[in-house]
Amino acid sequence: MSLLYVNENGALIGIEGNKCVAKYKDGMKTFIPIESLEGITIMGQSQVTTKCMEECMMRGIPVTYFSKGGRYFGRLISTGHVNVERQRKQSALYDTDFAVELGKKILSAKVKNQSVVLRRYEKSKHKNLEEEQQMMSICRNRILTSEKITEMIGFEGQAAKSYFQGLSKCIDEEFKFQGRSRRPPKDEFNSMISFGYSLLLNEVYCKIEMKGLNPYFGFIHRDAEKHPTLASDLMEEWRAVIVDATVMSLINGYEIKKEHFQTDLDQPGCYLTREGLKIFLNKLERKFRTEVRYLKYTDSAVSFRRAILLQMDRLAKAIGEGDASIYEPIIIR
Repeated sequence: MSLLYVNENGALIGIEGNKCVAKYKDGMKTFIPIESLEGITIMGQSQVTTKCMEECMMRGIPVTYFSKGGRYFGRLISTGHVNVERQRKQSALYDTDFAVELGKKILSAKVKNQSVVLRRYEKSKHKNLEEEQQMMSICRNRILTSEKITEMIGFEGQAAKSYFQGLSKCIDEEFKFQGRSRRPPKDEFNSMISFGYSLLLNEVYCKIEMKGLNPYFGFIHRDAEKHPTLASDLMEEWRAVIVDATVMSLINGYEIKKEHFQTDLDQPGCYLTREGLKIFLNKLERKFRTEVRYLKYTDSAVSFRRAILLQMDRLAKAIGEGDASIYEPIIIR
């Protein structure tokens, strides 16, 4: 399967025969067989023809829109996967023991994965991050013993603060950062992980819809207008594993440079340039395609992208049976 990323203004995406075609202002064309197209992501001011939109909706291919700086706008989707019965069950489980148990599983797995990622860089950079690791361990244990989701979120936030504090000590000196900054991202590190999280959210959102669930009916994140809280819930276990690890590898592997960022866009903050975006997207896409054996319920290696879809299968089953123990978040080693 293929994904089409269009990060140039003025491109036109259409259909020619059985292929999706992106035509750029300089005359260059990109062709992808429509049968193998999994999604289209547009960053900037490009257009999609009506014929292409119709074809994408008939085939269940999402078209997602971002600004050049990586701000998420929305998506064009088909309603073909909607499962009303499953969504009614999903909604009924909000603020129940199911939600509490699922929250414990996902948030404790998130902190555990953050700890493993941090330990890897702690060793490679010969740093002593015992204080940060200890705080994360305490927070993870408190999450597992909490009975209220609001408490879990609080401990998860404390763990995240220690985690990013640790990462900032393991990063190449040129890319040092002071904690998380979101809207807008104030530095190169935050620019990349914020954009990476948006792309990860898009991946999870798409897989949720494929299973007939409602991306806006979450369990951990509280109801929020215009925000897909279930997608936010289910991306938690993947943040450090996919996005953070990719960004750290780009920086510490000297694959991306300060010159690949700019601050003079139509909004304040630090953002990737055209060339930087290309480097980042290629690296992240390779990560999504990497095959791993982290899922307990399958013996074969699967790509991270496939693993996310399989996790949606587990969640749909858990919701159908009203049993959160069926869902097992990914935990890396």
